[in-house]
Amino acid sequence: MVKLPDYVIDACKIIIENGFNCYAVGGGVRDSLLNLTPTDWDLSTDALPEDVERIFEKSFPTGKRFGTISVMVNEKILEITTMRSDGSYSDGRHPDEVKFTTEIVQDLSRRDFTINAIAYHPLDKKFTDPFRGRKHLKKKLLMTVGDPRERFQEDPLRMLRLLRFQSTLDFKVDKKTYEAIPCLAPLVDRVSTERVLSELNKMLLGKAFSLAMQNFYSCGLLEEIIPELAACSGVFAGKNHPFDLLGHATNATHYAYPSLEIRWAALLHDLGKLKTLKREHQEISAELAEAILRRLKADNYLINKVTTLIANHMYDITPHSRDKTIRKFMAKVGSDMAYDLVSLRQADMAGMNKDPRIIVEYGKQMNQRLDQIVNEDSALSIKDLKIDGYMLMDTFDLMPGPEIGTILNLLLEHVLDNPALNNSGDLLSLARDHLLGK
Repeated sequence: MVKLPDYVIDACKIIIENGFNCYAVGGGVRDSLLNLTPTDWDLSTDALPEDVERIFEKSFPTGKRFGTISVMVNEKILEITTMRSDGSYSDGRHPDEVKFTTEIVQDLSRRDFTINAIAYHPLDKKFTDPFRGRKHLKKKLLMTVGDPRERFQEDPLRMLRLLRFQSTLDFKVDKKTYEAIPCLAPLVDRVSTERVLSELNKMLLGKAFSLAMQNFYSCGLLEEIIPELAACSGVFAGKNHPFDLLGHATNATHYAYPSLEIRWAALLHDLGKLKTLKREHQEISAELAEAILRRLKADNYLINKVTTLIANHMYDITPHSRDKTIRKFMAKVGSDMAYDLVSLRQADMAGMNKDPRIIVEYGKQMNQRLDQIVNEDSALSIKDLKIDGYMLMDTFDLMPGPEIGTILNLLLEHVLDNPALNNSGDLLSLARDHLLGK
């Protein structure tokens, strides 16, 4: 049974009390039937957009042309859309025209997949399910509403949404639905880059990413969106590697910690091996990853984090490295990045089909060493030093300038070698020696 939040029920009551009909539709119904926690709810009604604006005190015409009005109920935002049928989709995203209707079945027939074409009446507590969406939920099957070629031509992003749902829900894909994609894959270039990236991000975090990735490649969509990664198919890094570069990237990503940055890094970390198998492949991989993510219009935070992870994924510290070596590593990349690099290394090992027990033990030992450095309150950056530039200038009558930074970096090197030196007395003494020795 579908359990609606109070604010959704209240919105439905307002609509129905004003003489209109109302249904919960879309992802909220789907996720509720799967015993998942819905992230949002949508309502479909026979009330026209003007009626919705009239009967709700707070409303916003977020998509009025297409029948969608956002309303505020109990301090929550809810999208309410007038039942409609759609015309053609010449822009690959929005229908050129819509016709409002009072028939919920007609409204459901315009939706992408059967599992998203289920309506639930909040008061009658009955389903309208003309395309057997509930049956497909039980069978864990993804199928388009009607002809898949028509659905994908209307909005090519639906091809990526199919793979995203396969990854996040761990569902099978209906054979006829899947077979419609290869000849239509080039149409994905009609879709806005932002929408493509959004679907890829969700797919990356799915529990069945590996299966979805196999279909992503074999249906031709990967070649259209990330051709650099598609080129990794059939390329092996050496006789000791059990998978080609694409298989390795897929497995590494599948087993990586479910952080978007780490999973993107796992997916793209070995692209440089298309050019060289030497250690410098990590820098080449980082450059290629940056180009890909910029092309996909990722934000700077994601780009910087992913490229930094990839550029350092061949780090050479081990659980047996000296404290000094680990401190310098953490000073170079940052404490948080150090932990993420360990996670990426574990994913890399999983992508090589290493023994899971070895992977877990490696992560445990590495994180213990990192924890040890963090807990001893080691100075890992200039800001952690017990003196600053102002103290240097006051003590030695220095003027602001590059020399201050030079001295602070020198002091940090001393403290990384010996954390006990991180006190104002020793640091000023070291600074004095440096100035006298110039």
